[in-house]
Order: sequence, then C-alpha cells, then structure tokens
Amino acid sequence: MSEIRHNWTKEEILEIYNKPLMELLYEAATVHRKHHDPNTVQVSTLLSIKTGGCPEDCGYCPQAARYHTDIEGNDLMTVPHVKAQALRAKAAGSSRVCMGAAWRNVKDGPEFDQVLEMVRTINKLDMEVCCTLGMLTENQAQRLAEAGLYAYNHNLDTSEEYYKEVISTRGFEDRLQTIDNVRKTNVTVCSGGIIGMGEKIEDRAGMLVALSTLSPQPESVPINALVAVDGTPMEDEKPVEIWEMIRMVATTRIVMPQTQVRLSAGRTQMSREGQAMCFFAGANSIFAGDKLLTTPNPDVNEDMEMFKMLGLNPQKPFVKKAKPTSVEATESQYSSLGEKPKWSRPGHTIEKNELAKEQAKNAKTV
Repeated sequence: MSEIRHNWTKEEILEIYNKPLMELLYEAATVHRKHHDPNTVQVSTLLSIKTGGCPEDCGYCPQAARYHTDIEGNDLMTVPHVKAQALRAKAAGSSRVCMGAAWRNVKDGPEFDQVLEMVRTINKLDMEVCCTLGMLTENQAQRLAEAGLYAYNHNLDTSEEYYKEVISTRGFEDRLQTIDNVRKTNVTVCSGGIIGMGEKIEDRAGMLVALSTLSPQPESVPINALVAVDGTPMEDEKPVEIWEMIRMVATTRIVMPQTQVRLSAGRTQMSREGQAMCFFAGANSIFAGDKLLTTPNPDVNEDMEMFKMLGLNPQKPFVKKAKPTSVEATESQYSSLGEKPKWSRPGHTIEKNELAKEQAKNAKTV
C-alpha cells in the first residue's frame, strides 16, 4: 500500500479519490504513519521578496500586471530586510523560509546575485531555504544550490490538459524542464498545484499523475485551495469545499507516501476541525504568517493554539535532508552565463483572461 510507485494511472488515482471517505482517510492515515511522525507538522513562512508586476497571465494570480487588483507592488527586498523577516519567522516557530519573486523566469544579473546572498544569509540562520522565482536554467539552479538552497518550488498548478485554460504565456513543458534542471543539483523539489480553478476531478488526478510519475517524486507537494481575488479572471469561482481538500490531501499522501504534503493557500476558509482532518489524512506542513505572498493566511498565534489543541509539534529543520553548505560568492565555481533561454509562449488566448485584462485597462482610464 505504501510502495513508491512511478506508474500511477489517472484511473487508479480517481478510484482512490472517490473511495468512501472513511475508507480513504483510514488508508491515507496508515500510509502517513508508516513514513512520517503523525504528530509533527512543519511550519514554513512564505515571504514575497518582489511583489507584483509579473508579465504572466495566470488566471488565479493577483500579481499579474495585466489585471486590476489591490496588490501593492514592491521592488526586490534588501538582504538585511529579508534576514530580519527570517529571524522573526524563526522566533515564531518556522523552520523554513520560502522566498517568492513575481518573475516569469530568473535573469542573470544584480537582482539574482542579491537573491543568492539572501539564500546564504538564511541558510546560516539554520533554517531551510526555499525559493520560487519562475523558470530557471541548469546553471542558475547550480548557483542556487551552491548558495545553500534547500528546496525550489515550481508548481505544475493543474493537469497538462487543463493548464492551457489557466495560463497562455508559458507551456506546461517549461514547468517540467525547470524541475529537471533543479534535479541536476542537490536541491529538493517542491511542486504541487491549486484546486478550485474550475477544473474537473479528472484534472486533479491528472496533476497527481504528472507529479507522482516523476522520478524521484517531489520531496514536497503543496495543495492549494484557490483564493478568488477580485480583478482576476477567477474572481467568481466558488470556494473549495473542505471535503475536496481532505480528499485531495489523502489521495496525494497515498500516491506519494514519502512526500511532505503541504496544506497551503485557502486555510482561512477552513475550520480547525477541517484542518485537523487534513492532518489526519496526511498533510504535514503549513505556511504560517498573515499572508501567503499576497493572499490572507491565519495568524501564527492561532496556528500555535491549534497545534497545542491537537497535540502537534513543529518539525525541526533539516529532518528530511542534511543542511546544505553555503559557498561564498567569492569562492563560487559557477558564475553568471548571461543566459537568455527561449521559454515557450504557446500563443493561444483564454477568453476570461482577456476579459479581465480589458476590464483592468478600462479601470485605469476611469
């Protein structure tokens, strides 16, 4: 039941997802206990180091420059500011800091050099460092690894089939290529997706097929519930039912037994009882802090109260993998190549994305 498989089919995953709930929960909890401490949950902090102005057209994202949202953009944070935020997160119980920049892809130059210094700085604080910076090349992945990066996040978002209904400015294959570039280093992979974007259950299964058939499977899989933001193409999507999150977490746990399953965006809409069932079903990581990049998140004190109530303990850093060594910039074996990779631009149009873009243009002229 908990054998690591890389040949899951969509039909098999759908069969698991649609099991009677009590049977599904029992199976998922059994797998979870075999591979993880059921009373330990990792607490991570997600920090937006560069907010807004993204050129992509992701239908769910308020940071896309083409949509009219209330997101306030900011330039890349300074290293001292990031260090102060990391120390604050550590004091609040986080063992990992995930830094996100609203970029389409990493570009060699001063800003990337600054991010590398952030990675070195946080790693020296004895915290796991994760980055989500968009697409990146093998050399850029090697430079991040050398700086001491623990994990790189690059979500598949949804199934390959439904992907073209969400994003038109990049291809699904770019996601897989970036993950492959990360796999050529010692950095772990964090990749998951979002449910509640109008996809079918078959698309949720399709996403899990894509993730579980990677070899090795991602060390970390975030499961996000869409937070519908006004001004985005998905502003009218209905909130995900808690039962859908529980089923998705449980199914993910069964098909990827050793993976950290991250209960990510959408927790503000979940009761403590609902979150407890997600933990029972195999979720063993949350993001703490009042924001997840730009969307609301439960207060860290509320999370600690919930942990106390449920008898959960925060996971210490570097439990799953040893702490990486940070190589100083002056001693680096890898340097900027000034690469300009041609990541794909599929070229098709998504009607609701175009409509939201036009509405944003009209709002700016009023």
